[in-house]
Amino acid sequence: MISVMTNEENKVLNTNLLIPKTDPSKDKDYKIRTEHVDVFYKDFQALKNINLKIRPYTVTALIGPSGCGKSTYLRIFNRMNDYIEGFRLEGKVLVDDVDLYKDKVLLERLRKDVGMVFQKPNPFPKTVFENVAYGLKIQGVKDKHFIQERVEHALKQVVLWNEVKDDLKKNALALSGGQQQRLCIARTLAVEPNIILMDEPTSALDPLSTGKIEELIFELKNEYTILIVTHNMQQAGRVSDRTAFFYLGELVEEGLTKDIFLNPKKERTQNYITGRFG
Repeated sequence: MISVMTNEENKVLNTNLLIPKTDPSKDKDYKIRTEHVDVFYKDFQALKNINLKIRPYTVTALIGPSGCGKSTYLRIFNRMNDYIEGFRLEGKVLVDDVDLYKDKVLLERLRKDVGMVFQKPNPFPKTVFENVAYGLKIQGVKDKHFIQERVEHALKQVVLWNEVKDDLKKNALALSGGQQQRLCIARTLAVEPNIILMDEPTSALDPLSTGKIEELIFELKNEYTILIVTHNMQQAGRVSDRTAFFYLGELVEEGLTKDIFLNPKKERTQNYITGRFG
């Protein structure tokens, strides 16, 4: 769960954090909620009044043409947009009832709880083992046995253990593209997040590697809440429980994936799904 600072923690920034709200929420069944979210980059408005609720242990696909706001929306949950000049957000972004932009959230804890998998595999120029163990060591974990167990477990989760177990000292950059992407997912899982953000995680991969990642996503939703940006309509249909269609910074329609693809309510959704634009 996302953690925020108490008064004392705000002073010293040096202790474990607690969930701030104990009152039951009327939306307690939702892991993520965005309410009236507007995002600006200087004078350009990238997102317009986005209202979306996401249940835990589901895969939600974000679809839409390039430049429609999908990746901007994805990155509000780990506050990666903060690094973009002129970024400004209005509205509420709630994870476990914590407002990520109003409450005093520790970013290093947030990015541990909300993991990110990028479009292109980005392993560090280190060994396979060191890549997966990296986040644990950054957190100050020193127990070698615990680190070993977490690394092995994470590699098994992404079905990579049998391929690398005899060569954990191999440079990660020597792995294939598909193996590198699974390694990056293992690196994310090793620190035990509860949300995983995926920004077109298979766009740089061959069909066989893409299939393995899709199978992995399907399995991971039993333990994690997953948001995935994809331009691949077939992929969205295969891996997601729900789909949200973005267009020109607006959330046009959201619902069960089968309904979005087979019986969309909005004409713009129908036109995009059928390839009339985008």
